[in-house]
Amino acid sequence: MAGLIADPFRAARLVLHLRQEGVTDDGVLRAMETIDRAAFIDDPALTDLAFENALVPIPCGQIIPRPVTTGQLIQALQLEKGNKSRVLLIGAGSGYTAALLAQIASDVFAVERFNALTEAIRRRILNLELSNLAVRCGDGLPGWPERGPYDRILLAGAVEEIPEALLSQLGKGGLLVAPVVTADGQVLMRLHENGERERLGFRHALPLLREGPAQAL
Repeated sequence: MAGLIADPFRAARLVLHLRQEGVTDDGVLRAMETIDRAAFIDDPALTDLAFENALVPIPCGQIIPRPVTTGQLIQALQLEKGNKSRVLLIGAGSGYTAALLAQIASDVFAVERFNALTEAIRRRILNLELSNLAVRCGDGLPGWPERGPYDRILLAGAVEEIPEALLSQLGKGGLLVAPVVTADGQVLMRLHENGERERLGFRHALPLLREGPAQAL
């Protein structure tokens, strides 16, 4: 099937590097050794970066984060395959993170503000036959309340404050994970539906999520 890693050596090397960087969740590792990051890179000249721990530029001035960053974000959600979790992803970008989540969760709903990226994700959903992944174009910070509530919500970009609109879409026992901008840099936060907050270690810098849909692209 298109979009799956065909080279077992490259997949094994990727998993080894992820483990060395603290990504140890079996479900996350299985997803990342299955879904080919190269399938989400538009520029053929950049596909060699797919198995490197490198940022990759994509259209609309956006990026695909480093694999380690992506793995740590998904791991922080504490998803368990088979638990029928419903996940909301804000800032879908290339669709790579959404495709990984679709390998673990039962249903994934992704929001992307750029129409060109949204259409590209829809094509990739068809190629990968991801029937449990839906995407829409629009402002992600208000969430997608029509499809809620959610067991997990992941912000794939940084925010200065967690929008209350997103917290209100968490179901009972739900978790929200987001990189939050602080005076010390970006900190990965995990917020529980009951109000509990956890500050997790994080040394990456992700672009800020912006309000509103993109006007031109």
